[in-house]
Amino acid sequence: MLELAGIIILGILAQWVAWKFKIPAILPLILIGLLVGPIAAEFLSEDGTKWIEPIWNQQEGLFPGESLFYFVSLAIGVILFEGGLTLKFSEIKNVGPVISKLITIGSLVTFFGAAFAAHFIFDLSWKICFLFSALIIVTGPTVITPILRNIPLKKDVSAVLKWEGILIDPIGALVAVLVYEFISVDAGGEFTKTALIEFGKIVLFGSTFGFAFAHALNLIINKKWVPHYLMNVFSLAAVLCVFVLSDAFAHESGLLAVVVMGMVIGNSNSPHLKDILYFKESLSVLLISILFILLAANINFDELLLIYNWKTAILFAIIVFVIRPVGVFLSTQGSTLKLNEKLFVSWVGPRGIVAAGIASLFGLKLASKGVEGAEYITPLVFVIVLGTVLLNATTARLFAKMVGVFLKQSNGILIVGASKVSRLLGHYLETNGRHVVLIDSNQGNIAKAKELGLEALTTNIYSDNLMDNIELNDVGYLMAMTGNADINRYAINKFSKQFGENGSFRLVTASEMNNPNNNPKQGLFSHTDDYVTLTEVTRKYPSIQEIDVDDKEHYASLIEITNKDKNMIPLFLKDDEGELHIISSYNTEIEEIGDDYKLVYLGKPFDVEVVAEEEDK
Repeated sequence: MLELAGIIILGILAQWVAWKFKIPAILPLILIGLLVGPIAAEFLSEDGTKWIEPIWNQQEGLFPGESLFYFVSLAIGVILFEGGLTLKFSEIKNVGPVISKLITIGSLVTFFGAAFAAHFIFDLSWKICFLFSALIIVTGPTVITPILRNIPLKKDVSAVLKWEGILIDPIGALVAVLVYEFISVDAGGEFTKTALIEFGKIVLFGSTFGFAFAHALNLIINKKWVPHYLMNVFSLAAVLCVFVLSDAFAHESGLLAVVVMGMVIGNSNSPHLKDILYFKESLSVLLISILFILLAANINFDELLLIYNWKTAILFAIIVFVIRPVGVFLSTQGSTLKLNEKLFVSWVGPRGIVAAGIASLFGLKLASKGVEGAEYITPLVFVIVLGTVLLNATTARLFAKMVGVFLKQSNGILIVGASKVSRLLGHYLETNGRHVVLIDSNQGNIAKAKELGLEALTTNIYSDNLMDNIELNDVGYLMAMTGNADINRYAINKFSKQFGENGSFRLVTASEMNNPNNNPKQGLFSHTDDYVTLTEVTRKYPSIQEIDVDDKEHYASLIEITNKDKNMIPLFLKDDEGELHIISSYNTEIEEIGDDYKLVYLGKPFDVEVVAEEEDK
């Protein structure tokens, strides 16, 4: 009982430390696991036993016999399902081909490159070397996300690393399974046929079961055949059912099935997706905490001594500084990514939970069968996992600045509220080259925003999940545009520091609009227009107009006209380089207006004669 409670307590403590110091949780988790496992047995325990012993003499411990393997498999399945839920097809419209090549060409480069390196450096058999290389194909979303979360990058670069980390997990696992089958079958020429059959079965059953059960679960939840309080645990049971059922038809196909299931549900319009995602995120945190401590503690000190030499350092350097860059550059050839962005993607490739989990599974199984060299699998993979996480966690931000992918100025715009006004505004900003994200708790508004091709997230403004979204790293402007004044104020107070470094704005309220002396510093657009007037103008004239501005006097006269005509609301000043400057109700002074400047406004087109008369005055 003490060991079980200790794993959970230490795991959550490690997660807190990771959050406090902004590092991937895998780092303190593995270190704690090594401390309570092999290090405790060698240096801290008087009787030479581990403080936490997952398996002891194969039949005793917390998980005797095969039970540890089963627990690890099911836990990884739940983690991959949660990762699949976060995969949105709208995120990869610009970098889809790059991601496809990274998980194919990049995987092949790692598979063959790492195998050759391990063979010639450690003189291991080809079978063991290819199993090792298959296991380190994967990069982990659980370690990439915390790293990217604290680095402002272009959306495309973040999307490439995030999607690669999630999609490559089942691919690496499948390759590892095939190599493991080869080692287990060891049937010479018969392997090719066996491998092809096994691979076909895995893809067929994994994708079929995942797709079918995703739609079935969506139907059950949307029809409310399951009460709300059972929805989360019911979805967990469904995920485990799909994993086990698919695995029964095709061994090791469960990983692919749960990823496909997560992707289908994540890209559906289910109103309950948010609840399922919140639950799975919390469950994944707990499972990851338990898994890493268990797997690290299961390593023996003798296995660590096997790789305590210069050969390990050389292998690590070749994988990180040669194989990863070669795979990335081959995969991104002909893409829109620039050289500095390719260099950064090459640098960030930490391995995660799937590599460590499956390495422990297969390493232990092969070692129990007496396969020569199997004892190297688990410690070598753990060194790659720990080393890449430590390297990327400590240097990714600095390297981003060195190669010039670190965004010095975040020009993305976060719009709180996805009403018709916000959608119209967001569409205009997108067409003028700005990254716009709309958030709203109303599913209908979000669906309409997505129909316009806008990036929109269904989220609760009072939750903390928005702070962790790596796709918002380039956001530097915050515009609170809901019809609720309290929500607008709350958004400014909570998110202005993270998302409003260049400016945080909100719509004025009716009371502020009627009192010129109460003009808020965050006032957006006109001091005489609140949410109601914006909505009314949008209903009458649902278009955004532009008119040339000659000088400051001309600009002032145009603003005067919009103040008098309630069917026209000034929004932005567009300079000669196409840059948009938000018009604030508090600060209406314009320092300089040059040639080719334009006033951007909402509402009916300007009457040329009225403009001329105003200028004559």
